[in-house]
Amino acid sequence: MYKVASRNESHAVQFTILCFSDLPHLQVPLFMIFLTIYLNVIFGNAAVLVTIIFDPHLHTPMYIFLSNLSVLDISYTSTTLPKLLTMLSTQHKIMSLVGCITQMYFFLCFACMEMILLAVMAYDRYVAICHPLHYTVLMRPRTCFVLVISIWFAALLEPVFFTILVSNLSFCSSNQIDHFFCDVSPLLKLSCTDTTYVNMTTYILGALVGMSTFIVTLVSYIYIVFNIIKIHSAVGRSKTFSTCTSHLTSVLLYYGTTLSLYMRPTSMYSPRQDKFFSLLYIVLIPLLNPVIYTLKNKQFKEAFKKLKNILYFLKNI
Repeated sequence: MYKVASRNESHAVQFTILCFSDLPHLQVPLFMIFLTIYLNVIFGNAAVLVTIIFDPHLHTPMYIFLSNLSVLDISYTSTTLPKLLTMLSTQHKIMSLVGCITQMYFFLCFACMEMILLAVMAYDRYVAICHPLHYTVLMRPRTCFVLVISIWFAALLEPVFFTILVSNLSFCSSNQIDHFFCDVSPLLKLSCTDTTYVNMTTYILGALVGMSTFIVTLVSYIYIVFNIIKIHSAVGRSKTFSTCTSHLTSVLLYYGTTLSLYMRPTSMYSPRQDKFFSLLYIVLIPLLNPVIYTLKNKQFKEAFKKLKNILYFLKNI
């Protein structure tokens, strides 16, 4: 049971999520902005997912991983924005500890999943560029299926221990979370229990997942760069590098925001700064990913055009 320590008794915990309370005159505009962004995230990533599912030519490892990235972007955006939209529209900003812990768990799951998925996608690009003749053997359908299942399993399992530790903390300080969702740092800030062990666990788990996936991604791109340098034709180098620019852009955006958010002590928590970086992480990346991966992708554009024609035909029957 989730309890909060008091002088003589325990009380059930409820948190007040402050959101953007310092901007009262912007509550309605903010609601409209976030609603527009959320709908664009849903429709943009859903369009990528549906196009990949319905076009057999896109049933390749790269697009299989991209479809999972689309599901992931929809999922972790949906852990925060619907609740934020409700709070902005109703001004009812109360969340129970159970709800807060649940939101934090799924947010950490999907953040962890994105790190692993980006590393796997980097490895896929490494095999495609550095070992093109062995690509169909190394990245055969069964291997891709095992990788996808492993990614989801590892991501769902990784935050469990940390979530259990947080759920057993006592929250006897202010119940106001100066954020727009239940993130790790603002939640730990409210605990009257010593959070040293919890913070240490955060860094260890973050290092295990974050550093291992970062190293896989970095090493993959080192080999890719060396392989591209060996190509004599400037056109060939440009064409080869263009196959991984979308993924590289996504990686830089992701690690730039997550490192700013989580790889620092809780004592350095700054509400205004964290809200800004969280918005980049939660809103900007899922919004841009469909554009980044499809804007200059002729194969995807052709598949999407075919799907639109089919849907238009079915609509007019």
